[in-house]
Amino acid sequence: MKNQTPNRQIKLKRVLSGLAFAGASLALATAAQAQTTSSTGSGSSMSMYSPGSAYIGLNAGRSNYSAPGGTGIFSNDKNGNAYSLYGGSYFSPNFGWELGYNDFGSINRGGGTTKANAFSLSLVGKAPLSSSFNLLGRIGGSYAHTDVSSAAGSGITPGTDNKFDLSYGVGAEFAFNPQLSAVLQYDSYNLRYAGGNRDRINTTTLGLRYRF
Repeated sequence: MKNQTPNRQIKLKRVLSGLAFAGASLALATAAQAQTTSSTGSGSSMSMYSPGSAYIGLNAGRSNYSAPGGTGIFSNDKNGNAYSLYGGSYFSPNFGWELGYNDFGSINRGGGTTKANAFSLSLVGKAPLSSSFNLLGRIGGSYAHTDVSSAAGSGITPGTDNKFDLSYGVGAEFAFNPQLSAVLQYDSYNLRYAGGNRDRINTTTLGLRYRF
């Protein structure tokens, strides 16, 4: 019971740091847009995301689990294969919403496996730096599912858990044409595991986005 207050303070600091980080990204989107509005035209990156436009995307890359390893001789990995399938729409030249499914892959941990996935809903922002290059930011919530198996004596609690928590990310987009672009994305999610333990997972992914 004595350790609960420090742990809560650490978790609160993580959430506040995430909000500040993603909020700064969205603020950058607004500032950059104000500087480039006069130079953008009908064929620019702004028009690609005009209000009411929609997009879908698929990214793949690597995940990094921050969950601690168990005790004993068991191997403990940190990285897995990750992918995300998402779609969204813009309600202004700079801001919109996005719904996505994220699979974080599985890792060997404590003589068993740890895996997770999440559905996310986010506010997204865009800062066009040129007619074909955008900076991206997002902040929102994710409903994450974790599944852990472990060996006896590993010190890791097996089981499943679900949690709604903060997620955020930043990225960059290069448009090949008004419909197709490449997207590099870095995202962070807060997860909860069986036994009440909470840790962060980060993903770095690269993929394609199609606008229609």
